[in-house]
Amino acid sequence: MVTQALFDVDEPSLPMALQAAVRHGEIFTRRWVVELILDLVGYTANRDLAELSLVEPACGQGAFVGPVVERLSKSCRDHGRPLSDAAESIRTFDLLHGNVELTRTLVRDQLTADGWGHSETEAIVSGWVRQGDYLLAAHRTAEADFVVGNPPYIRLEDVPEERMMAYRAVCPTMGGRADVYVGFYETALRSLKTGGKLGFICADRWMRNQYGRRLRQTVTRRHSMDLVLTMHDVDAFHEPVSAYPAITIIRNAAQGAAIAADTTRGFGPSEAQELLGWLNGPSQDTVVTASFKASRLPHWFPGEDSWPAASPARLAVLEELSDRFQLLEDETTGTRVGIGVATGADKVFITERSDLVEEDRMLPLAMVRDTTSGNLDWGGMYLVNPWNELGGLVDLAAYPRLRAYLTRHRAALQKRHVARKQPERWYKTIDKVDPQLNTRPKLLLPDMKQVIHPVLDEGGLYPHHNLYFIVSDVWDLRVLGGLLLSNVAEAFVEAYAVKMRGGTLRFQAQYLRKIRVPDPAEIDEVTGAALAAAFERRDVQAATQAALRAYGLPGLPD
Repeated sequence: MVTQALFDVDEPSLPMALQAAVRHGEIFTRRWVVELILDLVGYTANRDLAELSLVEPACGQGAFVGPVVERLSKSCRDHGRPLSDAAESIRTFDLLHGNVELTRTLVRDQLTADGWGHSETEAIVSGWVRQGDYLLAAHRTAEADFVVGNPPYIRLEDVPEERMMAYRAVCPTMGGRADVYVGFYETALRSLKTGGKLGFICADRWMRNQYGRRLRQTVTRRHSMDLVLTMHDVDAFHEPVSAYPAITIIRNAAQGAAIAADTTRGFGPSEAQELLGWLNGPSQDTVVTASFKASRLPHWFPGEDSWPAASPARLAVLEELSDRFQLLEDETTGTRVGIGVATGADKVFITERSDLVEEDRMLPLAMVRDTTSGNLDWGGMYLVNPWNELGGLVDLAAYPRLRAYLTRHRAALQKRHVARKQPERWYKTIDKVDPQLNTRPKLLLPDMKQVIHPVLDEGGLYPHHNLYFIVSDVWDLRVLGGLLLSNVAEAFVEAYAVKMRGGTLRFQAQYLRKIRVPDPAEIDEVTGAALAAAFERRDVQAATQAALRAYGLPGLPD
């Protein structure tokens, strides 16, 4: 249970570690970015803002509160309301007493400049700006029309343990090695009225990282992701930071149309107004300028898995393909994506000696280096295979040479985690060997490459664990290989996959399964032949042109 003492705090009572973490996590937002967020959520002075409620979870030194108060003050004047009508219209929090006092002073000065009397101002300021912990406050359900701000960037493990446990108790989305801002999203979304909007500028890592999985689930199940404006290179803060920021606008409603937008370093106040003009103007699907690109999407990407990252125009194409085509891995076509065998002791289980143990225990093994040319050039490696054709471990008594060989290495094999878990099965490989896989035709794909690299194995080799494989009951694998060789298939992987230093991509099963493909029965004969021929020639350009016809696309945007 969260205690009230954790919420009502005086700065001297805060643990020094927390005070330091909060100050370290403070990144103050530039005025024009705040104005943009307020415009995007619809917090504008022409509305009767005294009837609406806005929450700012971490006011810092008033970067958001200042413009909010200006708009609310003007709205009250324009609508003939006394300031007292807006006593419940703003709630903002901060843990640090110094920040609260600075923000209250800013609000008083602004209201005084707007002509409000001293008595009116004093009666309202302390209610608007409160010292406390937003995550642990007793929020009412459906209390806010707007939640806006720049939540603090603090790793959860940097928070003192008692408070960290309290945060986890009230914010279930904060799993694993989360950042505290994940809890700010969850709490804010929970507090929105129907139709209410959240507008945050925050790191966008939660959209793709494992720790953001529960938050993504919350958004896609209960809310509408209306806009993602990526601002990685924009001078959005008063101090330079490497925070990978994005503005997200999320509405408490069923998912509707969405906007994906990206910016360059040149995006600033005038460009922000240009973007707003496009958003509020005629329903033009895309806009491309020197400083930003944006596209309208029929909906945001569903599910709790990692959301894609690409240019707005490419995201629109990927979403369209996701709506029209089936996933690569599909039961109806018997198409399956998997990974080769991991042993936990390659020096023992992998060898060039074909006569090391009994002949039927030597399984020809495909290695990454065998795929380099684009054709499968087997290098002569074998797996010492401890698995039988029924999928169980062989009886070593029936294989004296195998038993003798493995026994010589027993000490090393028993040190593996897999052997410590099952001591009686000390000679197993980490992965079980599929007794049919080596004889099946399959496409092999190396894990780490700068471009997608499918290679056909006609059958006879078993893949090593640095190779992923695709088998199918229906596909002509040369046709499927042509699709996978194309820039269209690579675009799916590139949008979802982790990109390593030097531009190397991870072609892991989780990303390959994101690829959408046409129904093989609906690919016409000419297109199928073109895909197969391009695959055999390793002609990426020809494969891409044939794939575009198969997908019904005029082209693939950058």
